[in-house]
Amino acid sequence: MPSGYHLDESEKWPLLLFLHGASERGDDPTMLTAHGPVKQAAQGADLPFVMVAPQCPGYSTWACELDGLYALLDEIQARHRIDADRVYCTGLSMGGAGTWALAARFPNRFAAVVPICGAWMPEAAPRIIDLPVWTFHGEDDFNILIKHTEQVVEALKDLGSNARFTRYPGVGHDSWTQTYDNPDVYTWLLEQRRGS
Repeated sequence: MPSGYHLDESEKWPLLLFLHGASERGDDPTMLTAHGPVKQAAQGADLPFVMVAPQCPGYSTWACELDGLYALLDEIQARHRIDADRVYCTGLSMGGAGTWALAARFPNRFAAVVPICGAWMPEAAPRIIDLPVWTFHGEDDFNILIKHTEQVVEALKDLGSNARFTRYPGVGHDSWTQTYDNPDVYTWLLEQRRGS
């Protein structure tokens, strides 16, 4: 929870869903502090979101857990003061693929998404044509090749999307550290509202 959450009982807050990578799967939630906004929060950062960071079972991937993620968002929004027009999703590697997949399955749920070095199908582009996207990938990523992000972004652009794509020259698979360390990413997210 952001530090100001309990100060005004009438204020609604943006919600950030964070999807971790494959190495953090399992049943030990302390693993979630390895990367991204969960790591930042664990180190004392006060991010201006209600943040949700589920842990994917060790036998699964986020693309197989889409209905559960949707139900989790329903539960969080029912229990907490969430602005339904400011729900965001971001993830890295397997979580980047999960972000693409969740957005394509439920495009009207989100105000914006930030998939990082995740592979997905360019055929899904028509489903997210109206969704603000800012995606990131290292040019020297040999775990998930940058061509996967290039293909999705190209498909979106061909349909008239304003999707943003940041490439990191000389960067391998870890394109998430500098992305999540960039305050402009969070500023951009907060500027996005569903339906605007």
